[in-house]
Amino acid sequence: MKELSKGQKLAKELAYEKKNYFSKAKQEELNNCFSFAEDYKKFLNNSKTEREACKFSVDLLKQNGFTEFQFGDKLKVGDKKYFVNRDKSVVAFRIGKNNLEEHGIKILGAHIDSPRIDLKQNPVYEQDGFCLFKTHYYGGIKKYQWATIPLALHGMVVLNDGKKVKIKIGEDENDPIFYISDLLPHLGTKQMSLKGNEIITGEQLNIIAGGMPYADEEVRSKIKLNVLNILNEKYGIKEEDFMSSELCAVPAYKAKDIGFDRAFIGAYGHDDKSCAYPALRAILDTKSNDTVMTILVDKEEIGSEGNTGMKSKVYEDLIDEIAEAFKCNKRKVRAKSRCLSADVTSCFDPTFPDVYEKFNSAKISCGVCINKFTGAGGKSGANDASAELMGEIRQIFAKANIVWQAAELGVVDLGGGGTIAKFVASLNIDTVDIGVPVISMHAPYELISKADLYTCYQAFCAFVK
Repeated sequence: MKELSKGQKLAKELAYEKKNYFSKAKQEELNNCFSFAEDYKKFLNNSKTEREACKFSVDLLKQNGFTEFQFGDKLKVGDKKYFVNRDKSVVAFRIGKNNLEEHGIKILGAHIDSPRIDLKQNPVYEQDGFCLFKTHYYGGIKKYQWATIPLALHGMVVLNDGKKVKIKIGEDENDPIFYISDLLPHLGTKQMSLKGNEIITGEQLNIIAGGMPYADEEVRSKIKLNVLNILNEKYGIKEEDFMSSELCAVPAYKAKDIGFDRAFIGAYGHDDKSCAYPALRAILDTKSNDTVMTILVDKEEIGSEGNTGMKSKVYEDLIDEIAEAFKCNKRKVRAKSRCLSADVTSCFDPTFPDVYEKFNSAKISCGVCINKFTGAGGKSGANDASAELMGEIRQIFAKANIVWQAAELGVVDLGGGGTIAKFVASLNIDTVDIGVPVISMHAPYELISKADLYTCYQAFCAFVK
């Protein structure tokens, strides 16, 4: 092999270059990477809503020896506990032997809600041969992407007697699916002259739910009645019960490998389950003398609001409860804690290069990505991590030989986004954003690299160790 020149040696020592994980990984590492991806796909297919992700997580925690925690329960070193918040978020934690006031808690925080189409509280109506459901979209979406794709109906209905009925229609091969229509191109000349956010409006996201009339000539709205009758016979639902329901339409697609080499995964909900699952697995698969915590929250896509979003005081209360159980000053514990805010980031797309600043964009298969800040414009709404925290994380990753990269969301002033990071940081906890780069984020079917997913898991394991 030809010896490197002086300049080449200097460049190797001083310059920074992103590394493609696949180009350096040994066969055993690739096997582990692809095996982890298969486990992740099972999680995705069974966790399309926050309630389903919460249940899947709790089941996995129970299988690994975690038991439920309630406020007021006693705690001891070695305890493995989980706390469920209204069946929509879950917190898992493991008590280490290190002093909490000196070492704090190592926290992994991700969200388990994804953009979707929610049903309105009075959704059912009949018009021109169709029974349709009125909807209100949830999170930031390109509305036109949700028309003419197969949709499944997920959620829960509380009946007038208080009984809870779970709904999951459209996932089984023999289930019917649901559908939002769009104009045919032959009649779409005017539509195609509109701005992208006007091609399909929010009030046009109407879900087709049926088309056969109830066999009684004396009844008006026969098609609507037939749908209501089917719902009543199968689930005991009456129209009024929609007012106490949480029903949503999600893509009926399964997670699948993409490409001849199967390097990528296509699925609904990579944002943010591609970070939530590694965060969950990291607390299960590692041992540490520190107290560690994984927080999987709801409502991030609409600003982390409500009592199941990261703005809820319940997560601060849990940290304080752990501190008080060991007679520690809760303020000192929070000040010494560290958090990786695990959320996806945008990935450079060569088809749309103009919106990315190439030197500071995440590259596919180059590893898990740290975003020192998010926000919009002049970092508005961002948690901007300190240089000290960035240095600490770099050292952890270097010691564990983690393939990672740093980036921001895109060209300054062209957009932006937020995560749960700033809400964790507001508790006086040092926090930085880290996650998997995603192509077509918030679309009904997103793309990630198996390499980036696996290095995300490796990074989380290294951090909590």
